[in-house]
Amino acid sequence: MLVYMRGAGDIATGIALRLHRAGLAVVMADIAEPTCIRRTVAFCEAIRLGEACVEGVCARLAHDAAQARAIADTSDIAVVVDPAADMLGEMAPDVVVDAILAKKNLGTTIDMAPVVIGVGPGFTAGVDCHAAVETKRGHYLGRALYEGSPIANTGIPGIIGGHGSERVLRAPADGTFDPLAAIGDIVRTGDVVARVDGVPMPATIDGVLRGLLAPGVHVLRGMKSGDIDPRGDASFCDTVSDKASAVGGGVLEAILRLSGALGRLTAAPAPRVEVAPTAFPEGE
Repeated sequence: MLVYMRGAGDIATGIALRLHRAGLAVVMADIAEPTCIRRTVAFCEAIRLGEACVEGVCARLAHDAAQARAIADTSDIAVVVDPAADMLGEMAPDVVVDAILAKKNLGTTIDMAPVVIGVGPGFTAGVDCHAAVETKRGHYLGRALYEGSPIANTGIPGIIGGHGSERVLRAPADGTFDPLAAIGDIVRTGDVVARVDGVPMPATIDGVLRGLLAPGVHVLRGMKSGDIDPRGDASFCDTVSDKASAVGGGVLEAILRLSGALGRLTAAPAPRVEVAPTAFPEGE
């Protein structure tokens, strides 16, 4: 089964990992100059570097649809520059997943593939996709919706370690991004972690610099350009987040259900195994 994903940022990468580990072939598409900040856990880095590996799975840059399909048929994930999904016709994927996370639909339609899944706000199951997956942190995170839409964007980042919007670093000016620190560095409030055309971008809280734009990216004032994790554990920089994993689980569920694969998996019941009764302490 071939899955074509629109978007290759950190949430999309968490989704791709779950699909890849479940045995699905994955091709991911992004823009020529990705603006993902959690670059250590984002397969879009393959566009800049040629290859990007996350949690033992590698993605490789492909230059056309045929090369992408060949990579996806191996043990790797393919990444292409294809923001308008022009390669869809040649690839003829079984599934399209829109994980751009633009908070709105940027052109995905329900007829792009036999199964189309929208991730986050901006999609309505049954209208522009067959299923939509909730991305807002909280009780419904990762839930696959087969009618209706995910919760609308609030514009407020989720709380991590007691911090919300203040953990996000934003470009102080229009211009070219010049990082002065690296992802994984311990920073303190006020430390200058980057400059934009000479204007400093200071750390807003203490913690680990979990995300930072790549050098040379053109930014606009106020654009999300970095992320500080107040929990202070640098190892989190090298693994996908709980949010990305949860959303990936919802996408995998929807693919199995809508493609009929779940029915095939459960058609033949497993042989019954007799298990001796076990006494559990009260309350377990």
